[in-house]
Amino acid sequence: MKLNIQDTFNKELPADPITENYVRQVENACFSYATPIKTANPQILHVSPEMLEKLGLTESDAKTDEFKNVFTGNEILPDTKPYAMCYGGHQFGNWAGQLGDGRAINLTEIIHNNQRWAIQLKGAGKTSYSRTADGLAVLRSSIREYLCSEAMFHLGVPTTRALSLALSGDEVLRDVLYNGNPAYEKGAIVSRIAPSFLRFGNYQILAVRNDVTTLKTLVDYTIKHFYPELGNPSKETYLEFFRKVAENSLEMVIHWQRVGFVHGVMNTDNMSILGLTIDYGPYGWLEGYDYGWTPNTTDSQHKRYRYGNQPNIVHWNLYQLANALYPLIGETEGLEKVLADFGTAFESKYLNMMRSKIGLFSENENDQKLIQELENNLHLTETDMTIFFRNLSHFQKENPEQGISIIQDAFYNAIETETTEIWNNWFNSYSQRLQLEKESNAERAEKMNAINPKYVLRNYMAQLAIDAADNGDYSLIDELFNLLKNPYSEQEDQEKWFAKRPDWAKNKVGCSMLSCSS
Repeated sequence: MKLNIQDTFNKELPADPITENYVRQVENACFSYATPIKTANPQILHVSPEMLEKLGLTESDAKTDEFKNVFTGNEILPDTKPYAMCYGGHQFGNWAGQLGDGRAINLTEIIHNNQRWAIQLKGAGKTSYSRTADGLAVLRSSIREYLCSEAMFHLGVPTTRALSLALSGDEVLRDVLYNGNPAYEKGAIVSRIAPSFLRFGNYQILAVRNDVTTLKTLVDYTIKHFYPELGNPSKETYLEFFRKVAENSLEMVIHWQRVGFVHGVMNTDNMSILGLTIDYGPYGWLEGYDYGWTPNTTDSQHKRYRYGNQPNIVHWNLYQLANALYPLIGETEGLEKVLADFGTAFESKYLNMMRSKIGLFSENENDQKLIQELENNLHLTETDMTIFFRNLSHFQKENPEQGISIIQDAFYNAIETETTEIWNNWFNSYSQRLQLEKESNAERAEKMNAINPKYVLRNYMAQLAIDAADNGDYSLIDELFNLLKNPYSEQEDQEKWFAKRPDWAKNKVGCSMLSCSS
């Protein structure tokens, strides 16, 4: 197994001088060295062929003991020094101080085909940042992260990736509902892959501690390796860096809204500096279209991270990053303009995204009103987002009276007469608007189906895979993995997954709300 190892993070940035692995405050450093723990009986359950290729590995490599041992933390690659990153963060709007990689260990960085990849293990043991936790992960959360990372990529959403899913062979104690009833679960390890796992919190912790020297070193490193087009360090460069991060973060959240993805824990330590979806915890996809839905039990009261608020939270998190970068820029005007531009750009990009979802590929001054009415209608009764937008592509602009029958399957309950009338009025307006488009019905449908997925990783689907895996059956992991590689394709033999959430899943643990426990 040959990897083109090209470490930079742990060579160009200041390290924690203490090498012992115990929980502590780490200052004037960007990381601490960390060694994964040896596991009892590691077993690779699934490997992404695509990510193997991205790293320059083969499927034969994935069958070796070396691969198994490296990607479960039982063997360290030659000439590498694994580490855990130091960062802080705002959690649910409150500054939480130092957080850091509490259950993630970065193995190394490699370059293949001129692309840099950082390789990380999640669930490989304690680090200096584990606080009161054990640094381990369990199978249920690891399945969810593994499947979702790759599913999001194939949906076209900026994301970290996943290489492998493995059992550790150890039992891990977890209180899944936070109700005082912990139980042992199967331990697992996911190998996560990204160009970088840097988060807003990496910069925040340094600014809060007034460690401007290390802050500058880290920002310069980030620009050099991930935003090299910005040029040499200067106040102007730092401001442009912030603008690029804002643009990338905006693109990410627009995609979330497009496919109905709800992250669930949009703390600043879970915001990638590259605009990637990072840290798949209690996420979920909208089933019933609902601005107010959050999949996170911890957020169930205030719903800070609900679907409809995600763009606002990205903006709020960027404001915190602006505060962290201020010491390097020394003035607020430019930062404030970037933040103001974010709001303006979001309105425009969101409108265009929603136009594309309903098959409008030109602009009209009445589009915003039409889309607002649509979103209001979707809240009238529980309406499945994925099924609604996918089936809307069947609409024939000459036959508005067929609208309700086309979207009928998306309703979780029978709709009342008054609601039917409201929908019929909307379909009449929609039909008139489509007359202004040059595409035929078939051409419009093809474009809409490239934007509105047919298959997403609904929580109940992930839970079915988890339940089977708990009983030693890993076949459903592979089935869903392959299904979600082609989320926009019809896949006639997989129609069973194009269906509303079943009744049994509405309130089942893992199928509706989830905790951060993993």
